[in-house]
Amino acid sequence: MKSYLRIIFYLSVGTLFTACSNYNSIIKGDDYEAKFDAANDYFESKKYDRCIVLYEQVYQHSPKTDQGEASYFRLARSYYLMDDYYMAAYYFSAYIQRFPYSVKNEEALFLSALCSVNNSPNWTLDQTETLLAINNVQEFVDQYPQSTLIDSCNHIIDKLRLKLELKDYHKVKLYSKTENCKAAVTSADIFIDAYPRSEYREEMKYIAIVNNLELANKSIESKKDDRIEQTIERYRNFAVEFPKSVYLKELDLLYESIKSE
Repeated sequence: MKSYLRIIFYLSVGTLFTACSNYNSIIKGDDYEAKFDAANDYFESKKYDRCIVLYEQVYQHSPKTDQGEASYFRLARSYYLMDDYYMAAYYFSAYIQRFPYSVKNEEALFLSALCSVNNSPNWTLDQTETLLAINNVQEFVDQYPQSTLIDSCNHIIDKLRLKLELKDYHKVKLYSKTENCKAAVTSADIFIDAYPRSEYREEMKYIAIVNNLELANKSIESKKDDRIEQTIERYRNFAVEFPKSVYLKELDLLYESIKSE
């Protein structure tokens, strides 16, 4: 049994050595047809780190040929399939610039946008990449409005915007929790304007009322009356918009307290 396993091991090592030797000889050689064929074989077998080198060589040798164009596109695809989205985005964008009339430009632009989407982090982190991803997907929608991928793009944009919404929602909550009343009111108002259909709209309006009242209580006399009036106006609008709100009982008590004072 041990002898059998030893034979298998040596055969495997020999095969690997031969494959590496063939790969190195192709890289060093001048047969660009062989390079292209080998690159395609490596691509199909998902050995992307190997095919990238060969596709690069083929493109550099004959950039204006069909093989050169195909090599450059598959070069970008290889980086994408390796999850190296920054490099993939660079090559997809460069592909569109170098081959402006290619039939693959729609796919290239979409995949370039997906690179940004994949680079978008969790909502708890900085959302600069998410904003870039939304812009890139929207660019695709604007450029190819009749594409069969439009529904997918809209779904992607919705998911990206949800990240921004969650980020802003928790920012408002943090201001309120830390008793930064002015920032809580301002950021809540901004949130309501930015996300008019948000499921958090009711809570944001509640936070704005409570913090506006607290801000009024802490204000100097010259500003107090105006801020109390603002709080009352916010309360009345809230009661009309959310007549069955779970927050209404608490807000009713606050309103009665304001009137009695």
